[in-house]
Amino acid sequence: MPTHPLIAILPGDGIGPEVVREAVACLRDVLPDAGFEEAPVGGASYDLHGTPLTQDTLALAQRADAVLLGAVGGPKWEPLDYSVRPERALLGLREALGLYANLRPAIVYPALADASSLKREIVEGIDLLVVRELTGGIYFGRPRGVHVENGERVGINTERYCESEIRRIAVCGFEIARRRKKRLTSVDKANVLEATELWRDVVTQVGKDYPDVALSHIYVDNCAMQLVRDPRQFDVIVTTNLFGDILSDEAAMLTGSIGMLPSASLAGLGGRGGLYEPVHGSAPDIAGQGKANPLATILSAALLLRYSLSKEAEARRIEEAVARVLDAGLRTLDLLPREKRAGTTLVGTEEMGARVRKEMKNL
Repeated sequence: MPTHPLIAILPGDGIGPEVVREAVACLRDVLPDAGFEEAPVGGASYDLHGTPLTQDTLALAQRADAVLLGAVGGPKWEPLDYSVRPERALLGLREALGLYANLRPAIVYPALADASSLKREIVEGIDLLVVRELTGGIYFGRPRGVHVENGERVGINTERYCESEIRRIAVCGFEIARRRKKRLTSVDKANVLEATELWRDVVTQVGKDYPDVALSHIYVDNCAMQLVRDPRQFDVIVTTNLFGDILSDEAAMLTGSIGMLPSASLAGLGGRGGLYEPVHGSAPDIAGQGKANPLATILSAALLLRYSLSKEAEARRIEEAVARVLDAGLRTLDLLPREKRAGTTLVGTEEMGARVRKEMKNL
């Protein structure tokens, strides 16, 4: 990794610029020699240039060592043609950067266990990671579309995976599991879907190269149930594009607030590149009000340090600082307890970011 990494900053829309600002400040504290270059994306880019992703922004993302993204979209741009909606920028970035592995951690911090919709005894101690295949499966398979057949409309989508696509995401899952608790759960529907029958077979083959990692298989419907019944049984989950989309959102709700959830999209492990963003959207209803929770974006910056820059100590420093701030009772609006506010202090976006940086300096 170069001594002076370049990080592309794409603030995006809505609360994106607010939360990204706090994350960048954290990165500057631990990467004093890094370069940061900002560019518009999403609706902000469309307003300026008539496209959600310009060639200049794409070129910046391609030459950067990592990309930090805020959020894109909002009601303002919903009437636009599908081809130029803000969300198309995400698809364009994923395709151009070859990002096939999406990492979604779901961690329940002790201070926030009561914020979950499930009982504390169910969610306390959750620390799991969903590894979702991002560029294949039913979202991209062909044939697809809507056509008329025998006088009525028929919708078609195709679940399609080839061995190489499955193998590379399986390797990613095993490598991450090896760094954690050495447990990997592969999710499929092999009893019904031939595409995931192949998925199970290839994942099992890859598992032979990782004898130190315990591999288990589970059907997606059972996995959805187990995530609610006993989520702590899981450590790393690897699954298809469709199943990962659904299960990662379910896992997210265990944590109490989507404002705490980071994500990473990678072209494999151990190299430069990668797109890092909070799971939450652009929240246009609170944009510009200083109410947004910046912690998901700050934690995305920690993932950036870990997976793109190989700076584990610096990543842990940010994550520990976030935990300390929460233990101290600081809460943005989305994190306030439902029934009582005793022992908690409501803060805004900037103050939350400042307190995280203060704790980083104390570590």
